[in-house]
Amino acid sequence: MSKKKKSPGKGTGSGVDVLDKDETKNKIKPPSKFKIVYHNDDYTPMDLVIISLIAIYRLDGNTAARKMLEVHEKGRAIIQSGLSREIAETKVNKTIQFFRSQGYPLLATYEKE
Repeated sequence: MSKKKKSPGKGTGSGVDVLDKDETKNKIKPPSKFKIVYHNDDYTPMDLVIISLIAIYRLDGNTAARKMLEVHEKGRAIIQSGLSREIAETKVNKTIQFFRSQGYPLLATYEKE
């Protein structure tokens, strides 16, 4: 419940309700959540995408294969969601580093949910 204050009126006895501004200033917003997205390219082997999904994101083989096919058919797929910005950024960097070390250009990004 918000506290309301009455400001005194001049001679009429009426007042205007004003919200307590201190209460609204102290509200804490939950942190934003982020999702990781793989983007399709014409060069990265499908098997390598599955390997990355298992190794980096700890998906089981069937889920990894479904995600790989979604990337291939739709051009992009959400790989993981509900992450803090720092964790999403770290996983994306690890993913990109993995594919570059193998000589492939697959792109992974993170986006706000």
